[in-house]
Amino acid sequence: MENENPIEEFKELDEETLFIVSQTFKALSDPTRIRILHLLFTGEHSVNEIAEKLSLLQSTVSHQLRFLKNLRLVTFRREGTTLFYTHDDEHVMDILKQTIEHAHH
Repeated sequence: MENENPIEEFKELDEETLFIVSQTFKALSDPTRIRILHLLFTGEHSVNEIAEKLSLLQSTVSHQLRFLKNLRLVTFRREGTTLFYTHDDEHVMDILKQTIEHAHH
């Protein structure tokens, strides 16, 4: 009988992959980071806009954005002294979107 599993032979995950996957889920396990990423679905926002729209302190937003930027989940562009952030990983945004849809199901 032929194997019907579309996944090829099982391969153990390397340490780097395990670390990246666990850090990504860590990023998505924080309510504030989820709120920020969810807002970034709508487009580009400055730190001040994010803080205002989510009723958060600017320092809190900056801290969370730094965490997300280090994981390459968000990116930014500078305009004068203002930084504008957008999401930077469609795969993770798809996971977030599907998880939100699942929660509403």
